[in-house]
Amino acid sequence: MNIKNLRNIGISAHIDSGKTTLAERILYYCNKIYRIGEVRGKDGVGATMDSMELEKERGITIASAATNVKWGEYNLNIIDTPGHVDFTIEVENALRVLDGAILVLCGVSGVQSQSITVDRQLKRYKVPHIAFINKLDRTGADPEKVKDQLRDKLDHNAVLMQIPIGLEHNFTGIIDLISRKARFFGGPKGEQVIEKEIPSELISKTEEMRETLINAVSMFNDELAEAFLENRETEEMIIEAVRKATIAMEITPVLMGSAFKNKGVQLLLDAVVRYLPDPTEIENIAHDKDKDLKDVILPSNPDLPVVALAFKLEKQQYGQLTYIRIYQGTLTKGSDLMNARTGNKIKVGRLIKMHADNMEDILKAEAGDIVALFGIDCALGDTFNGGNLNYTMRTSYIPEPIISLALSVNNNLDQDKLSKALSRFTKEDPTFKAEVDEQTNETIIQGMGELHLNIYIERMKREYGLNLQVKDPEVSYRETITKAIEFNYIHKKQSGGRGQYARVKGILSPSGASENIFLDKIRSGNIPSQYIPGCEKGFLSVMGKGEMAGFPVVGVKMVIDDGDFHVVDSSQLAFEIATRNAFKESYRKAKPIILEPVMKVTVETPSEFRGNIMTIINQNRGIVTDTAIDNNFTRIDSDLPLSETFGLVTQFRSVTQGKADFTMEFKEYRPVPSSITEEILKKEIK
Repeated sequence: MNIKNLRNIGISAHIDSGKTTLAERILYYCNKIYRIGEVRGKDGVGATMDSMELEKERGITIASAATNVKWGEYNLNIIDTPGHVDFTIEVENALRVLDGAILVLCGVSGVQSQSITVDRQLKRYKVPHIAFINKLDRTGADPEKVKDQLRDKLDHNAVLMQIPIGLEHNFTGIIDLISRKARFFGGPKGEQVIEKEIPSELISKTEEMRETLINAVSMFNDELAEAFLENRETEEMIIEAVRKATIAMEITPVLMGSAFKNKGVQLLLDAVVRYLPDPTEIENIAHDKDKDLKDVILPSNPDLPVVALAFKLEKQQYGQLTYIRIYQGTLTKGSDLMNARTGNKIKVGRLIKMHADNMEDILKAEAGDIVALFGIDCALGDTFNGGNLNYTMRTSYIPEPIISLALSVNNNLDQDKLSKALSRFTKEDPTFKAEVDEQTNETIIQGMGELHLNIYIERMKREYGLNLQVKDPEVSYRETITKAIEFNYIHKKQSGGRGQYARVKGILSPSGASENIFLDKIRSGNIPSQYIPGCEKGFLSVMGKGEMAGFPVVGVKMVIDDGDFHVVDSSQLAFEIATRNAFKESYRKAKPIILEPVMKVTVETPSEFRGNIMTIINQNRGIVTDTAIDNNFTRIDSDLPLSETFGLVTQFRSVTQGKADFTMEFKEYRPVPSSITEEILKKEIK
C-alpha cells in the first residue's frame, strides 16, 4: 500500500444533515455495495453503515461505523459518526484518529447547534476538513448563505469550489470553478458524471466566483498570486495551493450537492483525495513513559516498531472487537504487542478490515491504516507498542454525565444479566456510567441525555432479554459555597498510649471556577511537609457529598496557611481528619447553594408555531437567547434547566403538529432558584 494514497476521513454533522445517506452513496460509487439502502429502513433494509437494529428503526446513527473503499488509485478509511449530541463521545474517539473530515451541512438549515459542537471537536484535534453543503434539492436551499454562516458562526475561511446549476427542484448540476466545467449526473443512480460547457447565463458568475476563490487561496501562496496577476495560473497550481491551505487549516473548501438525489458525491470524493492529507502530512504525538512522558513525534514509517491506539470497542458474540489506528510500524497476524497502560503482552490472533458490521481477515496492516483486532482484552484509549517502546497516546476529552436513571430487576438471574450488560456498555462508552445505590440497592445509570439512556435501556432489553423497572430521571445537581470563611480547627484525641493531634488554620472560599482547589501556604513550618498530603486527602474526601443536600461539591478553594502539630501524636491521618472536620464545620457558614445543569436547547420550527414554542420555553424556566427567521422557518436558541426538559419533545411536537426539531446539549451549572432549592431539600430529607 502506498501511504501517500491513503486517506483516513470522518463524516461529521448536525443530526439529519444527511451524513449516513452520503456515506451510502460513497460506498455505492466506490463499488463497495451494489444497491443503495435508505436511512430509516424505508426499503426494508436500511443504510449499510447503520447496522444496529435500533439505528434502522429510529433513522439515527448511534455508534460510529468504519469502512474502507477505493476511489481510483486511492484507499479511503471512512468513519460515519453520530450527529446527536448524546453520542458525542463516539465523535470524539473517531476524530482523534482521523487525518481529515467532511463537515456536512444542510443546504437549507446551514450551521446548526450540533454543527458548532462538531466544529469544536474538529478544532480540538486539529483535523483538516472540507465542507459539503447537502440537500440543494430542498425548498429554501441557499449554499452561499451556508458558506457565509461557516464564516460568521464557525469562523472558517470558507471558500466555494463549486456553484450550483439551479436550486431546489431545478437543481440539475454543478460547475467546477477551477476547471470551468459544468458537470451533470446521469444514470439511474447518478453514476454517470457528464462533463459539459458552462451554461451561457452562468459564465459571468463562474468567472467572478473563480476570481474570489483564487484571491482567497493566493493569500497563502505567493506563487499562485504572482501567476494569477500574470494570467498564467494552471488547474494544478490552484489545486496544490488549495491542498496546502486546507491541510494548514487556513481555508475550508466548500463542495455541494444532494446525496439523496445522487448529485455531487463523486466530485466530493475527488476533493477528498485532492485536498485532505495523507497520514504522512499530519503530526501525531505520543508520550514516552520511560522519559517522564516526553513528547515524541510518530512518523508514519512502516519500518519502525508499532505504535497503535484503541479508539473503539465493540462486544461481539465470540469476543471483543478492538478498532485501532496504527501510527507507525507494521502489524502482522501473530505479532507481539505490549499494552502501555497495563504492561500486559498480547499476541495478534485476528487482524481485520471493517466494513460496517462485516469483517474481512487480513494478514498485515501498515502505518497510517485503521483496522481491528479480534479477541484481545483492553480498555478504550489503550496504546499498543511493538519492540521495546513504552509510548502512550493522549486521552480523549470525556464530558461528565448530566442525567441519571434508577433501574431494578426482579431476580438474581436478571441481576447477573444486568451486570454483564453494564460491564460491557460502560467499557465501550466512557460517558455511560453505572453504580449501585447502597441504600436502595437500585442500579443507577448515568449518561449525556434522555436519548442516550433510553437507547441503552432498549439495548439491554433486546440484547440481554432483561425485564427492567425504570424510575424517573434524576438530575445531577452540584453544591458550592458563596462566602469566604476563616477556619481554625483542632483535632485532638487521647485514649491511652499514642493519641491524635492536628491543628489546621486557613480560609475556605469560592474558587471562581468549576474545579476544587487545595493550596498549601504554610511558610513557618508549623505543619511539617510530610503531613500536607494528609490535609489534601482530607479535603478531597469530602468533595463527593456536600453538607447541604448530599450532592458533589464544586468550585471550592481551601487554603491552609497555619497550624500546629505534636511530635508524638501527629500523623497524616490526624491531619486528614482535622482538614475534613474543618471543611464540614466551615461549609454551613459559607452560605452553600445548589447548582443545576443548564442545557442549550435549539428548536427549529415553522414560523407559525414560534409563539407556542417560546411559551413552552418560558413555562419551563427557560430563557430565549437568540432567534433567527429564515424562509418561514424559525430557529430559537434558549437556556433551559435540565430538570425542566424531561418530556420536552412531546410538548414541542404537540404544539407544532410534529413539525419542530430540537437538539440539546449541556452548557453550564447555574444556581437553583430558592423555591426550587426548598423542593430539592424536602425531597432529599425524605
